[in-house]
Amino acid sequence: MYSNTRPATRLLTGLSLLALAAPAAALAQEDEPRPRGAVADLTDVITVTATKSADPEDVQDVPVAVTAFNDRTLDALNVRALDDLSFSMPNVSLDDIGTARGQANFSIRGLGVNSSIGSIDPAVGVFVDGVYLGINSGVVFDIFDLESVEVLRGPQGILFGRNTTGGAVLINTGNPTDEFRAKASYIAEIPGGDDRGGLNQYFMGTVSGPIVEGRLNGKFSAYYNDDNGYFENQFDGGNVGAARTEIIRGALEWMATDNLTFLGKAENFSTRSDGPVTQNRGVFERDTFDVSFDEVGFVDIDARTFSLRTDWELNFGTITNITGYRSFDQRTLGDIDGLPVFIFHSPTQTEQEQISNELRYAGTFGSLDVKAGFFYFHQDIAVNEDRFLPGVTPITFTGGGSQDQDVYGVFTQLDYALTDKLTLTGGLRFSYEEKDVGIAYVIPRVPGCDILDGTCPTNDILSTGFEDDDAWQNLSPKVGFQFTPRDDAQVYGHWTRAFRSGGYNFRITDIPNFLDLVIEQGEIATDEEQVDSFELGAKVQTPDGRGQLNGALFYTSIQDLQREVNLSDPGAGVSQLIANTADANIFGVELEARYALTETFLVLGNLGYINADYEDVRFDISSDGVLDGEDENLAIPRVPELTYGASVIWDLPLGDRGSLTSRVAFQHRDRFAFTDNNFGFIQEADMLEVNLTWQTPVEGLSLSFFGENLLDEVQAGGDTQIPFGGVPGVNGTPDTDNLGNGGVAGPNSNLFNDPFDNQPAFGTLSPLQRGRVFGFQATIEF
Repeated sequence: MYSNTRPATRLLTGLSLLALAAPAAALAQEDEPRPRGAVADLTDVITVTATKSADPEDVQDVPVAVTAFNDRTLDALNVRALDDLSFSMPNVSLDDIGTARGQANFSIRGLGVNSSIGSIDPAVGVFVDGVYLGINSGVVFDIFDLESVEVLRGPQGILFGRNTTGGAVLINTGNPTDEFRAKASYIAEIPGGDDRGGLNQYFMGTVSGPIVEGRLNGKFSAYYNDDNGYFENQFDGGNVGAARTEIIRGALEWMATDNLTFLGKAENFSTRSDGPVTQNRGVFERDTFDVSFDEVGFVDIDARTFSLRTDWELNFGTITNITGYRSFDQRTLGDIDGLPVFIFHSPTQTEQEQISNELRYAGTFGSLDVKAGFFYFHQDIAVNEDRFLPGVTPITFTGGGSQDQDVYGVFTQLDYALTDKLTLTGGLRFSYEEKDVGIAYVIPRVPGCDILDGTCPTNDILSTGFEDDDAWQNLSPKVGFQFTPRDDAQVYGHWTRAFRSGGYNFRITDIPNFLDLVIEQGEIATDEEQVDSFELGAKVQTPDGRGQLNGALFYTSIQDLQREVNLSDPGAGVSQLIANTADANIFGVELEARYALTETFLVLGNLGYINADYEDVRFDISSDGVLDGEDENLAIPRVPELTYGASVIWDLPLGDRGSLTSRVAFQHRDRFAFTDNNFGFIQEADMLEVNLTWQTPVEGLSLSFFGENLLDEVQAGGDTQIPFGGVPGVNGTPDTDNLGNGGVAGPNSNLFNDPFDNQPAFGTLSPLQRGRVFGFQATIEF
C-alpha cells in the first residue's frame, strides 16, 4: 500500500512554515501611506469573477475557495506558463502531463486525470475570457499580458458546468485601456545544470489605448519565445526540449452607449517544438535529468481563438453574453520507448473545432441576488494515431477516433440575505450532453488508414472499430450559507454536486479486454462521474488590513470514478482502458495566509492536506489479474498528501536611485501515484525560487535577476507503462528475456525497481520539467 513517510512530522513542518505568515496583531501599525512596490501590489484588493456577478468582487468577500493573481502579482511571481503557478497554492497541481508538450492534466483537491487521449474530459475546467476549452491539448503554454488568473478549488458545477469536479482555472487576458499604455519585456534564461540545454529568450510587447475617445479602445500584443531546450540527449549530445512560440493578440472594446459594451478578442497561437523528452526508467533512475533516445520528434500546434463579450446594464440588472470560438490543429511525433534504438515511436494528428455561447443575467431585488443563464457548447474533434514498432517486418498500427459533442445547460443561483450578516444560497443546473463517435481500433493495418480523411473502417466492433452515440442528463444542486460577523471576516459552507462527462476511448489497442469491459458495463461509453462535495470555510482579515487568513475543510464523495488504466503491452507497446473503476472518498484541509510585517516586508504561506481512499473498487486496477483487497489498498492517483510553502517579499527604497524588491519562495509537494496500479509516480519536490528586481530611476524601467528551482529538483511529466525496459549494453542493462529489448516483457517487469513501494516502473517521462534556471528580465512601461 502506498503511504508517505512521517506524515505527522511533515504536517508540523508545513504548519510551522504557515505560521510565519499568520497575523501578528501585536506588531506596531503605521499610518502613513505605503510606498508603491511589490508589497503594495500584493496586498491590494484583488477582484475576481468567480461568482459571475455583474461586477468583479473582492476575493475576500466571495464564499469560494479561490486563489487569485492579478497582473502585478503574476509579474512578481515570474509567471510565464500556467504550470508556473502549480507551486503557489495548496492542494493544486497544474501539471503538463502527456506524450505531447502542452497537455493540461490539472488536479485540484485530488481530482484530476492522467491522460493524453484526446477524447478524455478534464476534472479541472480551463476558461479563457469566459470561454471553456474543450480539450486538454495545447493548454499549458506560454501566457502573457494577463488581467488575472483565478484558481477555484472544489466543484464548480452550478456556474461553470460539467468537467469542473475538481475546480476551475479562469484566465482573463488583458483588456483595452481608456488611456495610452505600452509595455515591452525581454527575458533571458540559462539552465543551471552541467551540459544541460541552451539559452531561452522571451520577447513580448503590448500597446493599448483609445481609438475614439470615450467610445472605442484597442489593444495589440505580440509574443515570441526562442527556447533552445533544457536537456542534453546522451544519444548524440544535442539539446532537446526546444520550442519556438509565437502569439499575436488583438482586442477592441466598443462602448456603444452608456450602458451597452462590446468586448472582442482574437488570438493566433503557433508553436514548433521538439517532441516529448522521454526517459526510460529501465536505463536511467527517475531522479535524474538523464535521457538518451534516437528520435527527437516534434510538436506543431496552430490555434486560433475568438471571443465576443456583450454587457448590457439595465435598471433591473445586467445581461451578459459570451460567444467563443476555437480551432486547434496539432501534429506530433514522439519516441515513446525513450531508448537509443528504434522500438516504439508514434506520430499523431489532432484537429478540433469548438463554438460556445453563454447568456446570463445578474441582478439584485432587495435582499435577493439572482444569477441565471443558458449555456451551449459544440465540439468536433478527430485524432489519428500511428504506432511504429519493430518486428521481423516493421509493424505499423493505425487508428483513432472522431467525435461530435453537444452540451446544453440551464442554471440559476439565488443568494438571499436573511439578515445583514447571514445569506443563504441555493443553486441548480440542468445539463444535457450527447456524443456521437466513430472509433477505429489502433491495430496493425495493411494498408494504413487515416481518421481525419475518413478512410479508417469503423463498422465491425469485433475486429476494426465501431460507431456509437450516447447521451447523459443530470441536475447539479447546491445549498449553502455565508455568515459575516464583521466586515473583515466571514464563515461559509455548502454542499454541491457536480459531474464529469462520460465518454469514449480513442486509443483502443486491446480489443478482447475492451469487449470484456463493454459486456461488463452493459454499454460502450463510460458512465459519467458524480462528485458530492461538502465544504466549510472561513476568511479573516486583520482590522488594519495587514494580514489575512483563509481556510477550508472539505469532504468529497466520488461515485463511478472514471480512470485511464495504463498497462504494458508487449504487442502494442501500451494498452489503455477507460473504465468506471471505483467509488472513493477524499478529505482535506487547506490554509492560506499573509501578513505585512511592515509597509515594505510581506510574508505569505500556504498549507494543504489530503487523505483519499477507495470505498468500493470494481475493476482490477492493480493489474495482477485478481480483484481483491490489493486494489483497495492502492493510492488514488494525482493525490499528494501534503503541500506547503512560504515566501517573503521585501521592498527597499533607494531614494533617487529607485527601489529594490527581493523575493524568496519555497514550496513542497509530496510524492503521489500517477498510474492507477501505482507502478508510476511523481516524486516529491521542494521548489526554491529567488528574485531581485530594481525599479530604476528611469521611469517605467525595471531590471530583474532571478533563479528558479534552485534545488535542481526533477519533476516528472508522467508515466507510460511499457514493456521495453532497456537496451542490452546500455548502462549495463542485461537481456533478461532473450527478446533483445533488455527487459522483461509485460507489466510485472522487475529489471529496474524504483523506491516507490519497490514496484517496477518502466516508463516514459514527457516532458521533463526544467531543472535549475537563472534569468534576467528587462521591462519598460509607458
